[in-house]
Formats: sequence, structure tokens, C-alpha cells
Amino acid sequence: MTPERQVVDVGGRQVRVSHLDKVMYPTTGTTKAEVIDYLVRVSSALLAQLHERPVTRIRWPDGVAGEQFFEKNVPRGAPSWVRHLDLPASPDEEAGTRLDLPFLDDLAALVWAANAGALELHTPQWTVGRRGKVRPPDRLVVDLDPGPPAGLDECAAVAHLVADRLRTDGFDEVVPVTSGSKGLQLYAPLPAGRGVRDRVGDVREYARTLARSLAADHPRLVVAVMRKDLRSGKVLLDWSQNHLAKTTITPYSLRGRELPRVAAPRWWDEIGPGLQQLSPDEVARRLVERGDPFATGAT
Repeated sequence: MTPERQVVDVGGRQVRVSHLDKVMYPTTGTTKAEVIDYLVRVSSALLAQLHERPVTRIRWPDGVAGEQFFEKNVPRGAPSWVRHLDLPASPDEEAGTRLDLPFLDDLAALVWAANAGALELHTPQWTVGRRGKVRPPDRLVVDLDPGPPAGLDECAAVAHLVADRLRTDGFDEVVPVTSGSKGLQLYAPLPAGRGVRDRVGDVREYARTLARSLAADHPRLVVAVMRKDLRSGKVLLDWSQNHLAKTTITPYSLRGRELPRVAAPRWWDEIGPGLQQLSPDEVARRLVERGDPFATGAT
């Protein structure tokens, strides 16, 4: 029997953990200890996604059957070694508001967050340098959200349409990520230097134009507006997550749903009929067997 509270050494940092036997996903009996074990197994790939990006957390302190909390700022009582950055809020928020955004830079920070019930980790498309300089977005993301009765099969078909257009426009790498919920995301890093970056200009505007163009070309399958009455049986191309104030579920993050599922990077040979969301064990095992699509290329 493990103690209710203990201090563990994680990479040379002292992390307080508690109630490791608490059930976080009642449907499967998945405990907090098993959540932390998953994070350890995928930490190298997950930390690469979190690198230099502030992290917004969605917390379920009592598991997914309990209340959830949206947490953007670093909380009081956080360990002194959790890096954070004070920034002015976006223009959409109340004048004078400031944000104190945390970064999960290492495994110790991941364990600290998981102990607080932070199952979902969300990040923006921009990064922050070590000296606190906010950089422009370095990637484009398109969220594919199916409107029932459409599902993952329809998302897979649309994903290929989007990827083909992105490649035509000069994006060398497009990585699909099944969201761990209903749909999937496509990530396309902006190539460094001139060329594509100059042609794209405003990433959000480019994504909006892309979505509207594909909706016009494939009106029976694709929609680019969020009105629910227009989405039945179609896949919404949500381009809005490229806004500077928006965040997207981080690849390799868990989701706070009834079943433990992961925002799972995939390979393009998987994106087709029969596509399924993946569990933590499946994602960790596949990472060992096949590698990280973001590191090795998703083709």
C-alpha cells in the first residue's frame, strides 16, 4: 500500500505526489499512477511538443467523472523550478489583464502537472525564447471536426485533401494527429527562411482561405463555418486555432473523456477507412516500435 502523500525524485527535482491510487478514468479503472507512467513512457516525444510553448491545462482533480477546471496561469504553490513567464493578455481579454504562463520543460514538470489532475495539455502555435521573447507562429494547424453522422472515416478522407493542398503550397511536412476525441488535427511546420513563410504571410488568414477553398470545392463533405445546422454529415475545417490567443491539444497529451485516449500522432498510411482513436498503452508501444511521426516524418 502506497502512502497518500510522498516526495519523489524526478530527474534531480523533488516532486510532491499524492493519492497515486486515485481512479482518474472510472470506466477503465485507470489510476493517477498509470497516468504518470504513460507520461514517463512518452516523455521525450511529449516534451519535444511542449518545448518553448506555454501550457494551458484542463484539470480533473477527482478524475473525469468529477469537476473540471481550466487553468492558464501558474497556480500559487507551484514549485519554484516550474518556469513561467509574465505576458500581457491578448486584445480579446479585459484591458490591463496579464498572464503568468507556465512551461512544462521536463519530466518533473509533467509529473507535477499530472499530480494536480492536469490530463489535457494545450499549447499555442507560437513559442517563447529563453529570454522571454515571443516568436511568431512556427506552424499551422487545421482541426477536422466531424458533424454526425460523419466520423473518423470522413475526417481521414478530408485530411488527404487538406494535406495535398498544403503540399502544393510548399509545406514539406504535414503530420496527422487523431485527437483522442472525435476528429483529428493536421500540423504543418512553417519552413524556416523565405519561400513558404513569405507566401503564407498571416498564418491565420492563410488557414481561413484554405478552409473556404476546400469547402467550395467539396461542398458535400467539407464545411468551413461553425454553424451547427450546416455541419451534419460534413467535416468542419476549423482554421481558427491559428489565432494568437487560441491553443490546441498538444500531440501525445491525454484527453479528459470517458475513456483514456490520446492526441496521437499518426502515419499517413494509417489515415483511411477504419481509423480509430488510440489508448495510452497503444501510443506508448507504437512510439517504441515505429518512432515519432514528428521526428521521422509521417509519410
